[in-house]
Amino acid sequence: MNTNEQLEHLKKLREEAKLGGGQARIDRQHAKGSMTARERIDLLLDNGSFEEFDMFKLHRCTDFGMENQKFLGDGVVTGHGTVDGRIVYVYAQDFTVLGGSLSETMAEKICKVMDLAMKNGAPVIGLGDSGGARIQEGIESLAGFSEIFQRNVMASGVVPQISAIFGPCAGGAVYSPALTDFVIMVQDQSYMFLTGPKVVKSVTHEDVTTEELGGAAMHSSKSGVSDYPATSGADAIEYIRRLLSFLPQNNLENPPVIPTEDPIVRSSAGLNALIPDNPNSAYDMKEVILQTVDNNDFFEIKANFAPNIIIGFARYGGVPVGIVANQPLHLSGVLDIDSSVKAARFVRFCDCFNIPVVTFVDVPGFLPGTAQEYGGVIRNGAKILYAYAEATIPKVTVITRKAYGGAYCVMSSKHLRGDINYAWPGAEIAVMGAKGASGVLHGKDARDSDDPKAFLAEKEKEYQGKVANPYVAAQRGYIDDIIEPANTRARIVRALGLLDNKRDTNPMKKHGNIPL
Repeated sequence: MNTNEQLEHLKKLREEAKLGGGQARIDRQHAKGSMTARERIDLLLDNGSFEEFDMFKLHRCTDFGMENQKFLGDGVVTGHGTVDGRIVYVYAQDFTVLGGSLSETMAEKICKVMDLAMKNGAPVIGLGDSGGARIQEGIESLAGFSEIFQRNVMASGVVPQISAIFGPCAGGAVYSPALTDFVIMVQDQSYMFLTGPKVVKSVTHEDVTTEELGGAAMHSSKSGVSDYPATSGADAIEYIRRLLSFLPQNNLENPPVIPTEDPIVRSSAGLNALIPDNPNSAYDMKEVILQTVDNNDFFEIKANFAPNIIIGFARYGGVPVGIVANQPLHLSGVLDIDSSVKAARFVRFCDCFNIPVVTFVDVPGFLPGTAQEYGGVIRNGAKILYAYAEATIPKVTVITRKAYGGAYCVMSSKHLRGDINYAWPGAEIAVMGAKGASGVLHGKDARDSDDPKAFLAEKEKEYQGKVANPYVAAQRGYIDDIIEPANTRARIVRALGLLDNKRDTNPMKKHGNIPL
């Protein structure tokens, strides 16, 4: 071939590779309301920034007629590009090629971008749409999955890893997303499960639909596998782009600071009247968050799972932070198994990537009952304690109302190396509430008194004054200051500035043994 022929041949092969499994299969993908792998990448990355790897790679299987089913790229599009000018590595499974099933060569392509992401310190984004392992390849496919899993583990805490599921994800394929930092699913389009409805029916005799067993709604509310149930593929992509804006490129960098015109000393008078006079009445902790963060902008994670605790990202004075907050609107903000695990994993992520954590506390304790004890609330509750105690990032805590018992301890208390701990004037910090405590301490005396109810009321007031208030904790230095609620934003921003160069260390060890 002469040069022109060579160039024409290259152009032809590129056009063939871009068609994946062919135009007919692309049309079928569009007909079911889904984008193709390349369309998803184009939407994710900055315009014109995508550089592709291994466009011409082919599988090597010659069994079961596979030698006659070869497609350039072999079912996954891989490469790198930029999101808001920052480098990311990406792979997108192509359902039009053999159902996006994973082959040995597809795994090699994915592993290549993961290796490069690790070497160059940039996030990895996986866009899943796959029928699972390529059955025709047997052990080679399983080996390929395992190679990906190994890299997920090695990359954990080194570079951010984000998975978005746009179609099926079943069997062993679910474990790669599960190992990544964030998982996004698409409502009515994607599902994840280890065994499908037919196998479930044959083994356990349960009748369950695909959506009930592994849909986006279920995984975002019941299992906690998914962080966000996107309304569409485009919504999922936009969520990823916004998530990345809060994250550093790797564990050696700080998250990106974005200057803000929102005044640091902005006061929020509404916070002074937010807490109800009745200590048993609820209020929305999201109001505290929204009124204190930059531009009232809060990016929530896992909003539908364990809503008694809130997690997400925001900025204070332009600095990205992770926020953890008890939510009195749900179960009075009590800690339980799910909320403890939800918060613990988020705190550990923030600690991995140098993101300060701001914690808003209003917690009456841990949820009692046989369901919680049988489910391991002790072991799971210890996870949030472990996460805060282990974290070396800046930690700022604001107790807005209740902080009782062991729940006070685990919610970024001063004793777990909380850096700056504030309380609002009405905060109640004690082993338990004044009413319960007075009953325990003075129950016998009350029964012997002429008016047990009045006697206990007096003792309750006495306990409130002596113990269940922020001043006792402040006297011992466990609370650094008691602040006016309206000034919470300014105090948090200044605290974060004070901690900008914080250095903290843990003992030398291979790793700890978190109570999993």
